[in-house]
Amino acid sequence: MHNRRSFLAGLFALGLCPSVTWADAGSPAFLSAARNPDGKYALFGLSDKGGIIFEIPLPGRGHAAAAHPQRPEAVAFARRPGNFALVIDCISGKTRAVLDAPSGRHFYGHGAFSADGTRLFTSENDFENAQGIIGVWAVGETYQRLGEFHSGAIGPHELKLLPDGKHLVIANGGIETHPDSGRTKLNIATMQPSLAYVRLDGTQVDELILPQTMHKNSIRHLSVGSDGTVAFAMQWQGDINQSPALLGLHTMGGTSQLLKAPTDAHRALQGYIGSVALLSGQNRLAATSPRGGMMQIFDTGSGDYVETILEPDVCGVAIHDAQFVRTSGQGVVSCSQLREQDKRQADGSAQNWRQTHICQWDNHLVPIG
Repeated sequence: MHNRRSFLAGLFALGLCPSVTWADAGSPAFLSAARNPDGKYALFGLSDKGGIIFEIPLPGRGHAAAAHPQRPEAVAFARRPGNFALVIDCISGKTRAVLDAPSGRHFYGHGAFSADGTRLFTSENDFENAQGIIGVWAVGETYQRLGEFHSGAIGPHELKLLPDGKHLVIANGGIETHPDSGRTKLNIATMQPSLAYVRLDGTQVDELILPQTMHKNSIRHLSVGSDGTVAFAMQWQGDINQSPALLGLHTMGGTSQLLKAPTDAHRALQGYIGSVALLSGQNRLAATSPRGGMMQIFDTGSGDYVETILEPDVCGVAIHDAQFVRTSGQGVVSCSQLREQDKRQADGSAQNWRQTHICQWDNHLVPIG
């Protein structure tokens, strides 16, 4: 396998092997950034059962990555306010390109490819003008910046391509920051988060604004169902004792629905959702809270809270084979059968498994494919 990968890496670097796929990189199911015991950082490719397929060094702490839809290539983003965005060949482990944000900008840790893989969209902070920007890049042997457009508000974080391939949904957190102030939040009293829907040329076609009583609820992370339903996760910036719902569902052109567990279970989240995953075929939504050390499950059909799965420092969550896979800062990659899942999966396909590695997984688990 090593010789084959080395051979393919050489051809890929020369542009002589255009048909390589993720299978040639070992068929990883997920990408995740992590911190190793020596304090150094890396991007990992993980199998569908949590095994490590590859490990590629990063120059600093990573946040999330964008996986190219066809070829074994990933863009690894720094955790804010870090400023690297590296295009990585996942066969050779080499950096193919470095994305440079324009002067006065930094990346926000997330990006999304177009359906055909010819364009990359990056969330950025124009910190000198206190506005959110989406950068547009042409994808080829090198990545060239084509242009940019306004995200619709301050602080764009995660963005996703909708299933129609024609629109992006953008989570605008609403929080102003500046590198000179580190991670200090500069506008909590006046922040205004939003969920913006735009065409790929940046034309905004819809927007969700939270009620004024929820304006301190920063919309941060997203998951999109196959039917176009958007699940959005929030992080409350106000009095923790007044924490409103931290989860919502919305469709472009439609209405929103907020989801909230009973009082004690909701309070246990400590006002913070780290990642979210929508399993639309089974009407299930998973939301993780590293502060609360738990993953909560909701029924998206009824809006009801279903259950809590305890996992210390859990944050990353993604879907594989109609199940939720999660990662934690304690090195765990795991999947456990949900309550009554055996009734919903009569074929017995639900499985429990757990692996622990000597690294600290960072915030997000990115599915490939």
